[in-house]
Amino acid sequence: MSTASTTSRALFLEEFGTLPGLGERTVPEHRPGHTLVRVAAATAAHLDLNILDGQFGILPELPFIPGTQGSGYVVASDTHPEGALVRLRGEGLGLSRDGAWGEHALVPDAAAETMPEGTDPALACVYFSPVGTAWATVHSIARVRPGERVLITGASGAVGAVAVQLAARAGAEVIGVVGRPAKLRHVPGVARTLLAADLSEEAIGGRADVLIDTVGGQVLRSALALVRPRGRAALLGYTAGRELTLDLADFFLADVSLLPVNMMSRTPEVASEVLGLLPDLSSGALTLPYETYGMGALGEAVERLRSGAAVGKIVLDMEHPGN
Repeated sequence: MSTASTTSRALFLEEFGTLPGLGERTVPEHRPGHTLVRVAAATAAHLDLNILDGQFGILPELPFIPGTQGSGYVVASDTHPEGALVRLRGEGLGLSRDGAWGEHALVPDAAAETMPEGTDPALACVYFSPVGTAWATVHSIARVRPGERVLITGASGAVGAVAVQLAARAGAEVIGVVGRPAKLRHVPGVARTLLAADLSEEAIGGRADVLIDTVGGQVLRSALALVRPRGRAALLGYTAGRELTLDLADFFLADVSLLPVNMMSRTPEVASEVLGLLPDLSSGALTLPYETYGMGALGEAVERLRSGAAVGKIVLDMEHPGN
């Protein structure tokens, strides 16, 4: 597969605290140990926003092309087949080297993983992190069992929605909690739904055996009070607030295990499980919510992500960049 032009469009970050602007550059030249990819899709995630804001521990030299995850088709590589769809992540992508927010990306071979033939590029770039996190949370960390009542906050989000489906598959009774009425319809249908403002023991039908919290803040504090003694609470997000204050006497009396979900150390153990779920994701038997925008609509995408209005992940469609 050859490039049609010697130039390529990309989003360039010129100053921290601003949005990248659309510009052109020469298509990167392939070199040994690297794979040149025509990018089809890329994610816009909270990590990317932290980098744009200059609030991450690793900051690139400017100007810089962001984008920590993406997918695309191999143009040139000594390792990956030409034309193959690959998932792009790791190896400093979008952190210490130019990332996936451009029509082409030159990445170390290890940052490209070949995807099964026929996989949708948008799905390829977003599936691993939310599905891996949800799988590890439901099975390895919270250890959800058949017949248990599982309360899941942020249930319309990418991780929350997948966790809802996996907990239901494990035989649990699932209650999905969201913060906005507009998001109730985006919770997978295998769960009963509830607004965070209406959380109570009566509303969920008794104490929960397991809490899977994806948002933190006041929602977490309210939900924790609804977990039975010797229940489990898996904590994996803080978009609604980073702090949790506990009265130790009350905490001991409640006797609820707090289980942090840190995927940095768990990625290798979930990789095969997540890949095994890809056929269900491709067929729609397992759904992963995301919204799609072109490069020209980055501002709208970022605003929806920052405000919490976005449903699931944000995908930048690099094959139709003007949308």
